[in-house]
Amino acid sequence: MIAVAALYRFARFDDPAALRAPLLAACEAQDIKGTLLLAREGINGTIAGSGEAIAAVLGHIRALPDCADIDVKYATADAMPFHRMKVRLKREIVTMGQPDIDPLDVGHYVAPAEWNALIDSPDTIVIDTRNAYEVKVGTFNGAIDPETSSFSEFPDWFRANREALADKKVAMFCTGGIRCEKATAFLKAEGITDVFHLKGGILKYLEEVPPAESRWQGECFVFDERVAVGHGLTPGSHGLCRACRMPVSTEDRQSPHYEEGVSCPACHATRDEEQRAGYAERHRQVMLAQARGEVHVGAIQANADERV
Repeated sequence: MIAVAALYRFARFDDPAALRAPLLAACEAQDIKGTLLLAREGINGTIAGSGEAIAAVLGHIRALPDCADIDVKYATADAMPFHRMKVRLKREIVTMGQPDIDPLDVGHYVAPAEWNALIDSPDTIVIDTRNAYEVKVGTFNGAIDPETSSFSEFPDWFRANREALADKKVAMFCTGGIRCEKATAFLKAEGITDVFHLKGGILKYLEEVPPAESRWQGECFVFDERVAVGHGLTPGSHGLCRACRMPVSTEDRQSPHYEEGVSCPACHATRDEEQRAGYAERHRQVMLAQARGEVHVGAIQANADERV
């Protein structure tokens, strides 16, 4: 069984480039795979390996400036969900494109056990800060979907809809907490002060809140080979289209536009025959590699920093 650790921390790194090589070396020494992002505003990423290896790398990360209390969410996978280890330098650990906001000046954290009471209040507006394809897989009952294709579109959506948020509590959520946390910093910079976000994100809520008490509907899309998870972080029913990297539901797989490894209803109309032939050959190579007990690079999903 492979241990998976999703983590992030908004912190002030004066020289993130100086942190990169030692962090990469620590990961490689433990045979850890995944992606970690470093920026002046902190660290973000997901790594996988043995439990002991994960603990060793987290020890290194907790020694970084202001990272002793870094938020970490644990899960398991039957197989290694990443192909290699990457430590990348970025302008932002989650891209919003608003360089003037202070990501450390955030709204109120709300624990999963207290989330239901907040979003059940008629004075609360609940906003899903994730992308539209993620919302389609599952969301909280009654949450607003901004219908964005990337997090950098969120500021424009807010500014176009800010009047509807006046004199209301604004509660926001995302997969692991990082996007909604940064979104609260943005709203505060825009003059909205009664702002809340789900601590630990959807994943922490699904881990801690019993299904009988849950306000969650559907599954939660995740940025690794698990594709989606349900309550208790158990594997969900969604697959992944290897052509467009979009989640594929059980219903989608019944569509005549779905062909494993080649196309799905979301992308069938946007791919020509030459592209589909290329996807089909890649899928054939993936299947041959699996038959040999190997992992083909074409089977590995794009990492989180390329999707949010």
